[in-house]
Amino acid sequence: MPCDLILALDVPTREEAAPILRQLRGQLRWVKLGLQMFTAYGPNYVREVAGMGFDIFLDLKLHDIPNTVGKAVESLGPLPIKMLTLHTSGGGEMMRFAKAAQEKTNPNLLLLGVTVLTSTDAAGLNEIGVGVSPAEQVARLGKLATVSGLRGLVCSPLEVELLRRTLPASTQLVTPGIRPSGEAGGDDQKRVMSPAEAARAGSSYIVVGRPILKAADPAAAARAILAELNGA
Repeated sequence: MPCDLILALDVPTREEAAPILRQLRGQLRWVKLGLQMFTAYGPNYVREVAGMGFDIFLDLKLHDIPNTVGKAVESLGPLPIKMLTLHTSGGGEMMRFAKAAQEKTNPNLLLLGVTVLTSTDAAGLNEIGVGVSPAEQVARLGKLATVSGLRGLVCSPLEVELLRRTLPASTQLVTPGIRPSGEAGGDDQKRVMSPAEAARAGSSYIVVGRPILKAADPAAAARAILAELNGA
């Protein structure tokens, strides 16, 4: 199945984001807006970026009691967003409330369940009382998400093959923790893979931030990643 590229717009200000978005307009389809930009600028910034022609992945990782998450999805549903995240560790009831709210307010919105963050390894899971490997926890939460009605997941690329074997084929898998071929790590991502490797494993979308944002030519960096995906 084809794999597409999502830019993680993880920058401090809209002023810093503006020239990057101008360069990337027409080069890629998807932009991910996270907590940093959403808390700084709110729903109007979502509308602004969508108005530039980008499809919006709003990455807020909702996690609260079921009713609160459901109401949050209702509030966010009318925005021009096509993906929205929530934590699968919130449980089945919370995800079912979110799904019901999504169907009511934005039938085309893809809810994505976040399994285990790519910054978390086995030691990190053990620290919070989860005594299994990241892969085992991802598989458990992924199954819970799909039986709760979610059609997509966020996971490390290292767990994509496992999920492809155990979940419905239609499940959309979005994978951060991507580093272009030949690029060193050095940040907070611990479970990483190259774009081509992620595509071959079965990712539906890959999420890339710093390798594009910090490039001398962001548009050229995005084109190189897209070419790597197309050649996978």
